Amino acid sequence: MTVVHAWRCLIGVLVRESLRFVHQRERFAAALVRPLVWLLVFAAGFRAALGVSIIPPYGTYIPYGVYIVPGLVAMIQLFNGMQSSLSMVYDREMGSMRTLLVSPLPRWYLLVYKLLAGTFVSILQVYSFLGVAALFGITMSAAGSLWLLPVLIVCGLMLGSFAMVLLSAIKQLENFAGIMNFIIFPMFFLSSALYPLWKMKESSQLLYQICVVNPFTHAVEMIRFALYGQFNAGSALYVVAVLALFLGAAVYAYTPARGMTARRGGPGS
Repeated sequence: MTVVHAWRCLIGVLVRESLRFVHQRERFAAALVRPLVWLLVFAAGFRAALGVSIIPPYGTYIPYGVYIVPGLVAMIQLFNGMQSSLSMVYDREMGSMRTLLVSPLPRWYLLVYKLLAGTFVSILQVYSFLGVAALFGITMSAAGSLWLLPVLIVCGLMLGSFAMVLLSAIKQLENFAGIMNFIIFPMFFLSSALYPLWKMKESSQLLYQICVVNPFTHAVEMIRFALYGQFNAGSALYVVAVLALFLGAAVYAYTPARGMTARRGGPGS
C-alpha cells in the first residue's frame, strides 16, 4: 500500500458518500428541518419559563435559543453518523460492503475513511443549519464559526464511530427505529444539550452524574466553547478517549475473523 493508494481510496469514499447525500435530497431537508423545529419550538416554549440562562463559565445572560444551538449541532452530527452507519448495514445486505472490506487496504483505514466521509457530510449540514438559523436572528460570531470546524471533525468522528459500533450488531434494518428510541434520544436528553449541567444538578444528582459520563454531553460542550472562541480541554480529552475506544471497537466489530460480523457469516451476510 502506498500513499497514492490510500489517497485514492479516501477520495473514492468521500465522493461516494457525497453523491449519495446529494441524491438523497430528503436526507438534507430532514437534517435541517429537525434541528430547526427543535430550535424554534423549544426557544419559544421555554422563553416564558426560563427567559435567559446564566451559562458558566461565561457569566453572562444568554438567550435560550442561542444556548441550545450547540446541542442541535451535535444532534445533527449524531443523526448523520447513524444514517451513514446505517448505509453500511444496507451495503452489507446488498453485498457492496463485502467488496469494500476485501480491498488490499487495512480494514481500519477503510473504517476511518468511512467515518471521515460521514463527518464531512455532517459538517456541510451543520453550517447549512447555522446559516438558516441566522435568518431567524440566532447568529454566531465569525471567529466562533472558524473555531467550530476542527471541533466538528473530532466530535463527528466520535459520534460516527459510536453509531458504527451500535449498528454493527443490527441484523435487520427494521431494528433501526428501536435503536433510535432506546439509545439515541436518551443520549440527547441526558446531556447539556437542552439544559445546563448545573440546572440538572439542582434537579437530580443521579441525572447529573449520568450527564457527566455521557460522551454526547462533552461533544456538546466542546461545540459550545468553540462557538465562543474557547477551548474546553477537559471535554476534548474525554471525547478523544471515547473516540479511540469506539473506533477500536468498530475495527474489532467489522473484522470477520473476530468481530460481530463473523458471528453472522461475514460482512455481506
